Order: sequence, then C-alpha cells, then structure tokens
Amino acid sequence: MRVALFATCLGDAMFPAAPKATVQILERIGCEVEFPAAQTCCGQMHTNTGYRKQAVSSVRTFVDAFGDYDAVVAPSGSCVASVRHQHAMVADGDKRLSRAVARIAPQVHELSEFLVDTLGVTDVGAYFPHRVTYHPTCHSARLLRVGDKPLRLLRAVRSLELVELPAADQCCGFGGTFALKNPDVSVAMGADKARHVRETDAEVLCAGDSSCLMHIGGLLSRQRSGIQVMHLAEILASTEGTDR
Repeated sequence: MRVALFATCLGDAMFPAAPKATVQILERIGCEVEFPAAQTCCGQMHTNTGYRKQAVSSVRTFVDAFGDYDAVVAPSGSCVASVRHQHAMVADGDKRLSRAVARIAPQVHELSEFLVDTLGVTDVGAYFPHRVTYHPTCHSARLLRVGDKPLRLLRAVRSLELVELPAADQCCGFGGTFALKNPDVSVAMGADKARHVRETDAEVLCAGDSSCLMHIGGLLSRQRSGIQVMHLAEILASTEGTDR
C-alpha cells in the first residue's frame, strides 16, 4: 500500500509536530510513507467562506499531488472532511476533475480512522504516563463520524490515564473563519470548553485537529491553567521512558 502524508496548511506552517508524529506512528507499525511536495491547501477556507470558484485550483492541485496513492493520511479531521465532503461540490461542472475527486476522496483518511478501520490497529506502541482528556472535534465527530476510535487508541497507550471531558460534544467555538467573523461568540464558547477541561484536572488536553487545540490552548494559556495541549498524533508517537 502506497501511503502519502497530507500535512495540511496549519500543520505545515504552525504545528509541524502533528504531521511529523503521524509519520513516526505509521512507520513504527510498518507503513512506508511519502510526502508529495506538490501538496498545498485543500481549499476548505475558500469553500467555507463562499469562494467556491477560487477553491477549484486547490482541488486540482490536491488530486494531482495525491492521485497515485492507495491511501492519504492527515492529522486533521477538518481537512479530511473538506476533501471527502466538499471537493465533489467544488469540482461540479468539470467532468474530469469530478472523476478524479470521486476516485481519490474515499482514499483520504483522518489518522485515527486509518489506524483503526483500515489497518486494524489500536496499540501503536506508545507510552505516555500522564493524565489526559480528549476533545472530539466537530468535523471528525459530525462529518467523518470517527466515534470512539481516538479513545480506543488512547486507552491502548501504556501508563496513560484517560479522563472524561464534561460536555465533550460541544463545539470549542473555533470553526475557522467563524472565529474571525464572530470573535465574541467564539471566545465565549472556547471559555466554556476551557472551563470543562480544567474541571478534569488533566495534565494534557488532546484532540485530532490542531486548529481546535490552538483555540482552546490559547485560552488555557491566558488563564495560566498549566494544562498542555497536544495533538492525538503526538501522544501516539510518544515513547518517553522506553527503549523504542
């Protein structure tokens, strides 16, 4: 199986630890991972804000970059949801592009669903002796329906103490451009989420999208909570204290 890493814009520009950790995990369990250098943005921001025509070039670049792979894996439920649910809409009217999207989109996976559903793996050999709570991000939960796959992966991490997050299904308020257009509402929603995180007494807040972690983590930092935020991939890649 030829596997490609889709790093995403945010991962490439601001949070490279998540895509790097994704490669570490996949290679540890025997996958050979390639990084197509031609990859760029998936076009989600353009599509979400009504610039569908401007997103067409991003979709073309995506299918050109990833068209030869059996599977494409990304540490982002948000970007994967965009590829699987928005690219067909963006490509509508261009028969050649629509055919390419229809062929490639089903092969694009969020990390946890690729590990659990495609590879049948829940124990990736991780060790992380900390108290962790998990925030299910909206796109992964509602569009991809990853369900408890991230939790199953976290429960298999040695020495990790997983604690339930109150009101876990509530949005953190980021929502990409929503946070820019509705900053007061976004911050209020984020403050509720941060309060629930603090209630767990967790050392680490974990999620499958760096965008949500950026939002919640910013609030937790300003509140001087002492709680660290980490992408799911970073925890699954961790082998601290072991000989791996």
